[in-house]
Amino acid sequence: MPRKEAQQDKPHVLGRLLRYLFAHYKGKLIVVLICILVASAIHVSASVFLQIIIDDCITPALKAGLTAGDMLPGLLKIAGIMGGAFAVAVIAVFVHTQLMAIVAHRFLKQIREDMFNNMQSLPIKYFDTHKHGDIMSCYTNDVDAILQLATQCIPAIVCAAIMIIAFLCVMLYYSVWLTLIVLGSSVIMVLVTRFVGGKSSRNFIRQQKAIAKTEGYIEEMMNGQKVVKVFCHESEAARDFDKLNDELFDCADKANGFANILGPIMGNIGNLLYVVLAFAGGAMMLGNVFNVSVFGVKPLEVGMIVSFLAMSRSFSNNVMQMAQTVNSVVQASAGAGRVFALLDERPEPDKGYVTLVHATEDENGNLTESEERTGRWAWRHPHSADGSVTYTEVKGRITLDNVDFAYEPEKPVLHGVSVFAEPGQRVAFVGSTGAGKTTVTNLINRFYDIADGKIRYDGININKIRKSDLRRSLGMVLQDTNLFTGTVRENIRYGRLDATDAEVEAAARLAGAHDFISHLPSGYDTVLKSDGANLSQGQRQLLSIARAAVADTPVMIMDEATSSIDTRTEAIVQEGCNRLMQGRTVFIIAHRLSTVRSADVIMVLEHGRIIERGNHEKLIAEKGKYYQLYTGAFELD
Repeated sequence: MPRKEAQQDKPHVLGRLLRYLFAHYKGKLIVVLICILVASAIHVSASVFLQIIIDDCITPALKAGLTAGDMLPGLLKIAGIMGGAFAVAVIAVFVHTQLMAIVAHRFLKQIREDMFNNMQSLPIKYFDTHKHGDIMSCYTNDVDAILQLATQCIPAIVCAAIMIIAFLCVMLYYSVWLTLIVLGSSVIMVLVTRFVGGKSSRNFIRQQKAIAKTEGYIEEMMNGQKVVKVFCHESEAARDFDKLNDELFDCADKANGFANILGPIMGNIGNLLYVVLAFAGGAMMLGNVFNVSVFGVKPLEVGMIVSFLAMSRSFSNNVMQMAQTVNSVVQASAGAGRVFALLDERPEPDKGYVTLVHATEDENGNLTESEERTGRWAWRHPHSADGSVTYTEVKGRITLDNVDFAYEPEKPVLHGVSVFAEPGQRVAFVGSTGAGKTTVTNLINRFYDIADGKIRYDGININKIRKSDLRRSLGMVLQDTNLFTGTVRENIRYGRLDATDAEVEAAARLAGAHDFISHLPSGYDTVLKSDGANLSQGQRQLLSIARAAVADTPVMIMDEATSSIDTRTEAIVQEGCNRLMQGRTVFIIAHRLSTVRSADVIMVLEHGRIIERGNHEKLIAEKGKYYQLYTGAFELD
């Protein structure tokens, strides 16, 4: 699936992600930052308290020959201060973790909403050129990676960065030379992280893409499971899946392999640092005991050495923690890149300004707009020149004038196609697969825009009609029926959401679906799942016809609804279609020539051109391509 994230570097993606986060939750994030600062400061102060206990309480007391009981009040005072400080730290950590969890989940809720809303505005071409499983991966794996970044990585990085800076400042105050040793080890840690983490990062990015490919393949196989079994393609499907799964395993193995060795390497560097600091600090402490300068360095107290060792351990642990978050950051960057690629997809352009409205006549016989449903429709056409508005009654007259079209510029599909459909007329398109039949109806719907020519609806260029209103005036019965999880009533009402129960049942009766619906376990309230898998193909088609009937549109597009059902069911469905087509302009895409005999005009398409046109009797008499098709076979490939 082509994506834009390859063009986006990680800093840009992370910066955009953080701006997206702060734009919605700035106040809460400021509170989180304050809590992290408080908790980090208290954690750093623990090492300082340790130095105070040793150098200001225990060591002077031992030199003065005091007993443990004499030291107890001072120790209790320091312990009380430390206990209070840690209690505050616990509260701060609790507040920031809870707030961050709330922010992260609301943030992801907002991202999912933005993704879905933008996806709804995308053109059909996007879904024709992108695997659905790959798109689904954005909503699952990629969003999960962002969740981990928001809930764990960002707070951990901020906390670790603050503590590293704080520890560095305190260590510099204690000993510049020991701090230089710590900084030297930090340089080594950074180099190791860059080398090992870089290899891990590249494989984590590959892993995200491999997951999307694998999920896309799984979804494809689930949708086509019947075909797989019919053609006994199970072993081949499993072999193809194994290839994708092996690729995913290879990426994950390498990514996690490098990620898993990074922690131990950093930990051992920290242990070596601890040993070196203990040796150097011990040498400085000996200088204090014998009152001499070691290596020209000012002698240190015992408490300072112990405190410094504790701080160095915490310092290296925080550096290691930041290094370990690199992989999660990279994963989240890859996921965020894919999410932003979906968010950045351009919505379907629509410059239409002519709208569809309910219409009625005033006392002078002029069309006027109505708030209520009247059974009559009109095109509301505002004119910018003089500010006037005209109303044109929707009759269903559609014309295609010398239309050219290509899905890809170098591969034209239609050449100079002209069609004239009068109100109430039935126009059929016949021709072999790839002749351009479905493409014509896609252009009428403006799922795609033409390259040249004109398409007019009641004399209005369809480019001037707002797409949602254009499509609201066109009903469709497709060869492939899509039913949604919900009741039968809700699936029929999908054609018009404000339809009453009575109108839904009337549409079902018109389609011939009422009888079988009445025999379902809960009638119209029977819940359909898995695209209506518990219904026959014919029953599903009847529901599709009922859905189109309740929409009550002036123009209907019939993408041969009877091509995949048996002859007996075909007769029932065809009867429903005939009732639905009464009084409407109808475009019929025909796969069975027996279904187009009653059409007013038949267009024979070949290689994107109309080579014959006329009614059944005329075309048979001409003994051309249609005659050959009709007399040679009743079905087209």
